[in-house]
Amino acid sequence: MEAALFPLAAYLRGAPELAREAVVVHEGPSARIVAASRLARRAGVRPGLTVAQARNIESGLVDRVRDPEREHTAQEVLLEIAGAFSPRVEDGGKGTAYLDLTGISPASAGNADRCTASGGGARVAGRPRAAVQAGEEVHEYDLQALRVEPELPWAAVQAGEEVHGRGRSAAHPSPPASTDNDEHSLGQSIMRDMDAAGLPGRVGIAGSKLAARAAAALPRSPNVVAPRGEARFLAPLPLSSLIHDGGSSSSSSSSSRGAATDGDDDQEILHTLKLWGLRTVGDLAGLPAGEVHSRLGERGAALHAAARGFDPEPLTPRPPPPTFREAQTFEWPIDNLEPFLFVARGAVERLTTRLEARGMGCKRLELSLKLEPEGLHELTIELPAPTREARTLLSLVRLHLEAEPPRAPITGMHLLAHPDVPKKVQLSLLGPAALSPDRLAAVTARLLALLGPNRAGSPRTRNGHLPERYRLADYDPPPPPRIRLEPRPGRGMLAVRTLRPPVEVEVLATDSNARTPCPAPVRINPLPTEERHVRIEGAVRVAAGPWEIEEGWWREAPALRDYWDVELRSGAVCRIYRDRTSERWFADGVYD
Repeated sequence: MEAALFPLAAYLRGAPELAREAVVVHEGPSARIVAASRLARRAGVRPGLTVAQARNIESGLVDRVRDPEREHTAQEVLLEIAGAFSPRVEDGGKGTAYLDLTGISPASAGNADRCTASGGGARVAGRPRAAVQAGEEVHEYDLQALRVEPELPWAAVQAGEEVHGRGRSAAHPSPPASTDNDEHSLGQSIMRDMDAAGLPGRVGIAGSKLAARAAAALPRSPNVVAPRGEARFLAPLPLSSLIHDGGSSSSSSSSSRGAATDGDDDQEILHTLKLWGLRTVGDLAGLPAGEVHSRLGERGAALHAAARGFDPEPLTPRPPPPTFREAQTFEWPIDNLEPFLFVARGAVERLTTRLEARGMGCKRLELSLKLEPEGLHELTIELPAPTREARTLLSLVRLHLEAEPPRAPITGMHLLAHPDVPKKVQLSLLGPAALSPDRLAAVTARLLALLGPNRAGSPRTRNGHLPERYRLADYDPPPPPRIRLEPRPGRGMLAVRTLRPPVEVEVLATDSNARTPCPAPVRINPLPTEERHVRIEGAVRVAAGPWEIEEGWWREAPALRDYWDVELRSGAVCRIYRDRTSERWFADGVYD
């Protein structure tokens, strides 16, 4: 039984606190173990045992159920790491990715400090594998992850394959030495990125997918197969090496899709080859290609080409994903907000780390919660500007869940971030510092979460005659001046502090007549029911007006107002108006 440690790596990526424990991953309480950590294997626990049998061997064993959501997310992270080194990445499935590094210069792969092989491609294979040799370098979680092969158009990354017995280690030949140190440096750079992402692994570099995957399984990764040395490198391998994850190694795309028909055909072909007396890949490669095709068909010809170090199918590039996803299933239902936020913090931090690695920010965050027993709670958080601050996103999740709490315990979650390019600010040498786009987006997002939609922004005027007319726009302040400017002296102008909504008051006025249709106010009294913090009261000493405003006369409820500027005996200067339709008075503003 082949036990892949990729499920363990995917689980430990979301639970780093278990990295120093004896951990096993299984399909269910009554199922068998599919992956075991290094400490568990040292205690004697092996894949294929039941959880009860493993506990008899190691009493302090930590068992976890395999989580497909975590594995899917870990596979996306693996492909993102590969995408940092090559624009052409193929998804090999189950912790495997293939890269094409043809024509990529050392300075263009990954970050500036990474080296790439000149010309050719690479295949990186990253799969978890146990260390079976003394002195073998084992990375944390016992994962093998990446293999890159330059000078040829393929790269493959595999994550985690458990090797049973001792025969396979002896069967693996040493990869022919390569004279280009850039290839080895590139493999080390990929391994460092995988370690940083919580998916440590191994790297194999060769000119074909099969050779790259085989080199990735060797110790002392990264391993580089010399150009045009694939056939010699593959010759000692057993015929079973041609089959990878239930499919042909010559067609990673079909194997990653789990094509059962092709897998059955490949097994039947291998059985036929063994009946012919063939035992190694080199035995198959030595047969005439035409004879193999005439007797075994297209699938046999594809296996024969793979045995000779050629890939019969081209690389199938994976389009860049439009979103970034983090998902996991909880071990126990969560019915309280604080424990959920504690678990969600790690997922949000991993999500923002991935966004930052791509130079992107989160413009919209979608949260989907699985509820017990089969419910679903979804919410969408729109951000005014892209941000990659985990604390801000977590605060927004808290505010939205407090406003709309789920109605049942939570059993799992999906976080989906829609990326966008954050706004960039040009630094000034002499002028004042500009606002940080990330901080501005964080503050604006918190205000929107607290106040609600359409309650925060920058006011803008709109066409009309009423003083309170305005519209809200996104707050986007202009850049500061390039040099610091001295403040201009004031001109003694009054500023009006508007009251929104207007404060209704009682106004005693003079008698109206034909010459003065709007009587002049002589005293202002507050209404007893008004509970505003602004209290306008007193006799009017000077009144200027009226200024008539008519707007929307064609509507059923037009705005017909008479405005007055009044000075009270207390010295306060106010702006009031009378609504002709209702004959009510309102205080509209106070002059400072």
